Amino acid sequence: MHFGSAGNPKTNSLMSEYASLLSDAVLRHRARVAEHSARIETELASKVKSEFIANMSHELKTPLNTVIGFSKLLTQHQERRLPDKEIVEYATLINDAAGHLLSVINDILDISKLQSGKYAIDSREINLRDILADSIDAFHHQSRVGDIDVDVAIAADLPLIRGDAVKLKQIFTNVLSNAIKFTPADGTVAVKAQRTADHGAIVAIRDSGVGMSPDEIDVAMAPFGQVDGGRSRWREGAGLGLPIAKALVELHGGALYIASQQNEGTEVVITFPGRDTVAASSAAMMHDARNSAA
Repeated sequence: MHFGSAGNPKTNSLMSEYASLLSDAVLRHRARVAEHSARIETELASKVKSEFIANMSHELKTPLNTVIGFSKLLTQHQERRLPDKEIVEYATLINDAAGHLLSVINDILDISKLQSGKYAIDSREINLRDILADSIDAFHHQSRVGDIDVDVAIAADLPLIRGDAVKLKQIFTNVLSNAIKFTPADGTVAVKAQRTADHGAIVAIRDSGVGMSPDEIDVAMAPFGQVDGGRSRWREGAGLGLPIAKALVELHGGALYIASQQNEGTEVVITFPGRDTVAASSAAMMHDARNSAA
């Protein structure tokens, strides 16, 4: 059977022209999509940057204003003849504000070092049970003032792990701080720690606070991320606690996961490998390094 149009030069020319036009249209569409995506990404980056700058201005200016204001009052002690009780109160407020300011600055420096890969840990045999207990005790006053119950269940057979005691305490402090910060009065923060099958440890910190959606979890885990202003900005914070905790956990060979549901609370689960696993991993890395050098 013969179709006359199959070899028709005019038809072939039209088809080629149509194919060319279609190809151009596809390329133009792709270019527009790429341009649109790039614009959205730039706008989002700019928004995050603007929000971070605004938040940092608040985080730095508020304690500075406290320090300046109350220190000025103290300089007027001779004129006003302030009672000792008032002097102690002002000095306490100045000390608290300075401590918060130092904490914010340290967080910014920490995340900068972690992102640049220049962060080192002093790894040695650590009693995780003691580190965790000390971290919880540090929030005793804050939880009592906030009328928050802290339930603790730390297994007696929790193993020793290899890690940096200071950084491990920083991990737990950051997570506990967030849990208590976003838990309302009459709420509960539960801390549970157990031994794992590989002689490592798993620590779960759960609160009955405001909770987060999946998108909000992504924001909370991003450096300088601040979850939904309406629900969280009434609390102070630079938005660095969880990202720093996650990065430090990973430096210890562990992992940090978050499970949360809005209006029901959040659970942060942290896992640490056993000492043998860490030792084997370190030995393998040293072996690879020697082979590379050779």
